[in-house]
Amino acid sequence: MPLETWFLVGGIILFVAVFASKLTNKFGVPTLIIFVTIGMLMGEEGLGNIVFNDYILASGIAEIALVVILFSGGFDTSWPSVKKSAPISILLASVGVIITGLTVGLFAGLVFELSILEGLLLGAIISSTDAAAVFTILKTRNMNLKKDLAGTLELESGSNDPIAYMMTLLFIFLIQGTASGFAWSFILQLFVGAAVGIGIGYLATYLINKIHLSIDGLYFIIAASMVMLSFGLSTYLSGNGFLAVYLTGIVLGNHPLTHKISLIKFFDGLTWLMQILLFFTLGLLVFPSQVFDVVWQGLAVAAFLSFVARPLAVFSIMTFFKKSWQEMTLVSWVGFRGAASIVFAIYPLVYGLSSGPLIFNIVFFVAFFSVLIQGISLIPLANRLKLTEKSSNVLTTFTDYRGDTYADLLGVKVPDDSEVVGQTIMELELPERILIVMIKRGKSVVTPRGHTELRAGDILMLASDSKEELLEIARMDRFQSTIKKKKIEVVDVDLETTDQTGS
Repeated sequence: MPLETWFLVGGIILFVAVFASKLTNKFGVPTLIIFVTIGMLMGEEGLGNIVFNDYILASGIAEIALVVILFSGGFDTSWPSVKKSAPISILLASVGVIITGLTVGLFAGLVFELSILEGLLLGAIISSTDAAAVFTILKTRNMNLKKDLAGTLELESGSNDPIAYMMTLLFIFLIQGTASGFAWSFILQLFVGAAVGIGIGYLATYLINKIHLSIDGLYFIIAASMVMLSFGLSTYLSGNGFLAVYLTGIVLGNHPLTHKISLIKFFDGLTWLMQILLFFTLGLLVFPSQVFDVVWQGLAVAAFLSFVARPLAVFSIMTFFKKSWQEMTLVSWVGFRGAASIVFAIYPLVYGLSSGPLIFNIVFFVAFFSVLIQGISLIPLANRLKLTEKSSNVLTTFTDYRGDTYADLLGVKVPDDSEVVGQTIMELELPERILIVMIKRGKSVVTPRGHTELRAGDILMLASDSKEELLEIARMDRFQSTIKKKKIEVVDVDLETTDQTGS
């Protein structure tokens, strides 16, 4: 296919995918459903008739996308908001994954035409929950869950992929008879992955805050390089790269950073692009006719997973923490299978296992069915269990809603007779610790840049470490001829009723 055709097709796919994603906001349909469906429509058995059966290339694309998704999940997670639920989340992400995988594996090995080891491989592949689906539904639908449930679900879904990944490799090696020494490798992956991830996280924090680059866009490149370094170094040292990038994201996202809000928005956009690429690629791999052949197996696994294996893991762990049956029921239902499961399902194909196609199609069906049914029904179930409340806000459990390095804001209105009228932001020469994060101009919001000229009536949103510092800066002698003390006005800016513009 010529290059210009790839660009044409790619542009159309991205355009359609962006508008199709509005279904996530309106109906809670996870992104996996939307983009995989587009991939299948463009695939060999669809309207696009694109032939794609390179499993090694697909695995590489999927792993790159998963690295970005996991890092962004960690980067978005506010540790102070989720640390209360950390013990439960960590146990669900480790012991819970093992219980789920072994239970589903034994069921599949006994019921289907699979050996016990092949059944356990299927269980391992499908044992982790989907971070992308959980994050997307919680954020886009603004689910206000009681009792730290949002933090529990976020931390569990973001941290349970490494265990599932290692279990998947273990059973592949057992089937091939090459699993000797894997126990030591398992321990090494955890410790090396954790050490590298945390270490790179602190290194990245130091570099981003201390390097003082003149070009703002280079901060994104530094952050991206740290993600690559975290995964690459951990894998090179026989550690778990997925665990490493997730921990790097948590460390980086929970420290004061230069341009933190911009970095979060950058990785949000990059994560969406990776999700589109990942799910579209997986959709191309799928032959709908083959998936239809495993409908009964898929339904059996999905039902057993949703009503037996997942609840068994959740109830056996959360009971020790004296959680209510309503909380345990909701956490059990939020067992979406998605990106990671389908990515890991490619591995049996890459390693050439005879049961690979069957396992891949079953996992694909279960993931598709799971995120569709459970994703759409999550909010009604949470309401029925009376686990939602208007006073809480799930967005506070994500770092991008906790603000930048600068925790407090002060709105200062530019008077008509101010000397700053007509000046650019650069000409203000504000102290380095003070930022203008937004300008409200009438009914519009202007993105502040160095060359942005100030106008009379502009409301400048100043940000710093504390409101006291902001008030002190606003009353300094250098500002008295421009923004006089008696004219300082603290305002509330309603972002919901303003339009975002540039200048």
